[in-house]
Amino acid sequence: MILKLGRIIKGVQSGASEEERLKKKALIAMSGGVDSSVAAYLMKERGYECIGVTMKLFQNTDVGISKDSACCSLEDAEDARRVAFSLGMRHYVWDFSDKFSREVLDRFVNAYEHGRTPNPCIDCNRYLKFEMLFRRAMELGYDTVVTGHYVRTAYDALSGRYLLKKAADPSKDQSYVLYSLTQEQLAHVQFPLGEMEKHTVREIAKTQGFVNAKKPDSQDICFVPEGSYVDFIRQYTGKTYPHGNFIDKNGELLGKHQGVIRYTVGQRKGLGLAFGEPMYVTAVDAVRNTVTLGTNEDLFTSTLTAKDVNLVATDHIEGTMRVKAKVRYRQKEQWADVRQLSGNLLQVTFTEPQRAITAGQAVVLYDGDVVIGGGTIQ
Repeated sequence: MILKLGRIIKGVQSGASEEERLKKKALIAMSGGVDSSVAAYLMKERGYECIGVTMKLFQNTDVGISKDSACCSLEDAEDARRVAFSLGMRHYVWDFSDKFSREVLDRFVNAYEHGRTPNPCIDCNRYLKFEMLFRRAMELGYDTVVTGHYVRTAYDALSGRYLLKKAADPSKDQSYVLYSLTQEQLAHVQFPLGEMEKHTVREIAKTQGFVNAKKPDSQDICFVPEGSYVDFIRQYTGKTYPHGNFIDKNGELLGKHQGVIRYTVGQRKGLGLAFGEPMYVTAVDAVRNTVTLGTNEDLFTSTLTAKDVNLVATDHIEGTMRVKAKVRYRQKEQWADVRQLSGNLLQVTFTEPQRAITAGQAVVLYDGDVVIGGGTIQ
């Protein structure tokens, strides 16, 4: 059942004793997976009064997914509810589908239509979990919002700033997708799994008898599970995308492509052309409706600019700062120099050229384990 905010407030506040009102309260974002379930358990163990909230982001059939798909389905919400019940927590499903459509689905489609490659997980964290969910938690008088992300926070008394840090387990670190967290949000969030390894999390879930203890981690975009993002875009927009020209870096015609939404920088497969050597997408120009192909060597560049900047460890970068940076989630950080060209624009110059720097993805800057900040690659 989708509950309205007014009913939630009434349900949370009515009949509360003075002791309950003084007790620290945590709102747990529960996806139905094992990570958020164990995060809820750990917060209960810390003495927090907790409620679990599952975000309803879309109707499966609205984005072309089978009703029976387990991804973001009633099954996920039911798993979250059953875990919450076993922990003595209330559980709610909140409908954020309108916001998700505007801030995630529309941005996803718009990026591909303009020759960029989006990262919808970053947008979902930014606009849903840590905007809508965070705002409602504060409205309801909750002290903290909790998720199952593998990341850590800290407070730096010297700078007076809250810090975002990598997870203790490098193989599970999710700091890349959380660089947009603000100081206000960092002051009111907790990530109980940040110091843990995945096998420990599953062992806790097994010990507690959680129904999702062996549930596999999702590896897909939630609204495109095991499918084609191109099919999703065509179904979502109802559009057909015109064919255009494959060209080389000199503008010479190489063949015909099947619509710019099908291609991203670094792509080799699915070009439908045969060459004497491997060829890759090196640029996508939606205005001219062209896709540029080149060799692997043509994919390497040293400098990028990024917009929509959010700085975490500092409020401004003075001069040139030596950092490590990465331009995709699974990439190992690389040495670079960064300059802040304006409040909302960064220039990053890598010591060694990087392969397939892609417009629409994020560049995230690090000083050791600490996230300096990041932005969207232009």
